[in-house]
Amino acid sequence: MTHRRLLIGIISLLLLAAFLTVPAFAADLDEITLYEITVDVNEDGTLHMLYRIDWKVLDSTSDGPLTWVKVGIPNARYVSVEPLTDTIDSIYYTSSGGSCMRIDLDREYTAGETVTFSFLLVQDYMYEVNRYTEGETVYDFTPGWFDDLLVDRMVVKWNYDRVLSFSPSCEITADGYCTWTSPLSYGERYPISVTYPNDAFAFDLTKTIEESEGGNEVVGEVVGSVVGGGFFLFILSLFILPFFAVKSGFTTEKKITRTRVEYYPTCPGCGAPRPEGANNCSYCGRSFIKSEEVIEEKDIPDEEKELRAKSDDGLYAYSTIPNTYVRVHVTHVPVRISTSSHSGGGSSCACASSCACACACACAGGGRAGCTVKDFYNTGLKLKQLEPRR
Repeated sequence: MTHRRLLIGIISLLLLAAFLTVPAFAADLDEITLYEITVDVNEDGTLHMLYRIDWKVLDSTSDGPLTWVKVGIPNARYVSVEPLTDTIDSIYYTSSGGSCMRIDLDREYTAGETVTFSFLLVQDYMYEVNRYTEGETVYDFTPGWFDDLLVDRMVVKWNYDRVLSFSPSCEITADGYCTWTSPLSYGERYPISVTYPNDAFAFDLTKTIEESEGGNEVVGEVVGSVVGGGFFLFILSLFILPFFAVKSGFTTEKKITRTRVEYYPTCPGCGAPRPEGANNCSYCGRSFIKSEEVIEEKDIPDEEKELRAKSDDGLYAYSTIPNTYVRVHVTHVPVRISTSSHSGGGSSCACASSCACACACACAGGGRAGCTVKDFYNTGLKLKQLEPRR
């Protein structure tokens, strides 16, 4: 009995020590009110990509004023980058945490302020000839995402000229662009695919789609500083606390919205036939959409049961009803969780295993650098100081 009490006492002390080392997570430092990317395909197949971001500072106390940010780009094979606003002091490529552009701002921005910045990127290695179908070239593009802040409004505009098809479904706006608009929750991806005939541009048969560079450089630096500052307490929080702690935070749930869309076979304005995939007439701008209705899976008739299984973004035709489709749109909705766990720890960062201070490492697509936690080792060192400049 004495040994049991002693063991319980030791465990209690260890748990208390581990609990005291748990970082206090702050609220969001920032939010993006507008994240807009306008894409035109150059004759050599590279992409002319115009980025415009409205970045609002919510908290300039926990991690200081906003002085620089990272914005994810498709991959390291860009041709050029050019700042377009005076709010950008410098811009350059970094592979820390993935393929990103680091943007040093013209001054410090504090809570309540919004900084608008814009830059032009010419991007290569975004397409693949004959990827799925002989005679067709496919571009895949996922805008950089943000693990630690919300995007109120993301807009991607892709020039519709010479396009064969695209996914997910979108609006063809009067200025001639495929336009996707959506909010983005924490870490949410929004993949886009656009297909052209092989002779649309001077495509290079040897090029393929390249992914963004990965890497845990920021995580590694954070772990190094944590271990150097307090190895013993770090081990406690890493291996003991996760078995007993109550975890509170966010996860995401997949939400599928299905919309039944009926199109006019010809334009109600000028009578032009509707091209495959078109929502608006390229001649007079009138909409081809006759009706739209959000439906449930059960509303799809039995003879169209294959449509019920569709769970990826896209526009899928009814086989028995002419000019009628089901538009599937997938979003990831943030859901707060608070459950006791005895199964081990985890990290809210997509690229790190359990780490006492690796949850805001901007490892995916962009964001403000640094960890949104208090300096619980009293080192006085800000994590943004760990970011290499070049």
